[in-house]
Amino acid sequence: MTDLLPRTTPALFTARGQLSELLLDVLTDEPDDALVDGLAEATEAALMTDDVLRDDDVQLSLFLLYALAYGSVPALDAGWEWHPALIAARIRLERTMEARLREIVPMPDLPEPTRDAVAQSLFELTAPTHGPSVSRFVAKKADREQLDEFLIIKSIYTLREADPHSWAIPRLTGRAKAALVEIQSDEYGGGDPGRVHAAIFAQTMRGCGLNDAYGAYVDCAPAIVLAALNMMSMFGLNHRLRGATVGHLAAFEMTSSLPNRSYGDGFRRHGFGTDVTWYFDEHVEADAVHEQIAGRDLAGSLAEDEPDLLPDIVFGAAACLAVDDLVGAHILESWDAGRSALRQSAGRAG
Repeated sequence: MTDLLPRTTPALFTARGQLSELLLDVLTDEPDDALVDGLAEATEAALMTDDVLRDDDVQLSLFLLYALAYGSVPALDAGWEWHPALIAARIRLERTMEARLREIVPMPDLPEPTRDAVAQSLFELTAPTHGPSVSRFVAKKADREQLDEFLIIKSIYTLREADPHSWAIPRLTGRAKAALVEIQSDEYGGGDPGRVHAAIFAQTMRGCGLNDAYGAYVDCAPAIVLAALNMMSMFGLNHRLRGATVGHLAAFEMTSSLPNRSYGDGFRRHGFGTDVTWYFDEHVEADAVHEQIAGRDLAGSLAEDEPDLLPDIVFGAAACLAVDDLVGAHILESWDAGRSALRQSAGRAG
């Protein structure tokens, strides 16, 4: 089997504004209260933006603060994780981002808080549409360079696949907790490290000549791509948003199987074999099962057990779809215009 370890440790990222520059300077040093002087002011200045979801400085800053919790960026000193000034900055950024999401995400009518009604509502909400989509473009039109861009954008989340939703495990009880653990067990390979979905995706990247080290392409990721991951992290790391985490995961699973079939077809069209397409083929089958568990046993059970969380369950699902649409629109608009969907060009792995 192909080596599952990353070949290249990513360098530190490039700042995208005053706040992310300050954080990159601070978080790579040992904790010292004096270093965070001015953090609150820099945070407020960064939030003076028209749209936090598309603001590079805000989204890279949130990404860095969440990376402390995940341990996903070794260059950041773990001693900063619970520093009060950083937590205060993160909360300020989160609350502004959440308010923006609640402003723009269209909310459907709420179903009855029963397993069947919630599942039916979520399946209706996530039903496939016939409009333009990244998956159809990849299947039929994407050239070789665009396939690489697709993987690079996808890597921002997928090389840490399942981790944001796993924060919710200790925040749930009973039927919902059991359902989430069942889904996540599959995501983590059911005990086989070679079948961990993030590891399978890393193999796909290597097979295409890309660097599979987590964070290697953060500098290439547009703000809205970072925002999609940051939204998942925000939902997962806040107990009060556990309903949104569950709704997001349900929508995520319900909209995965068919697109992954198309993605696999796109890579096969360019002559790639199963070493590259395994990740997509695996999700065609796995997520067809997961969507049933996520809709009824996870989201439906949580709504039955805690009806007051129903609005957030639906919000999380709708937010998943809305932000994915924004990411997809960015990619398609870029490709249709003949330009890269990345912020900057990406080098090949050595």
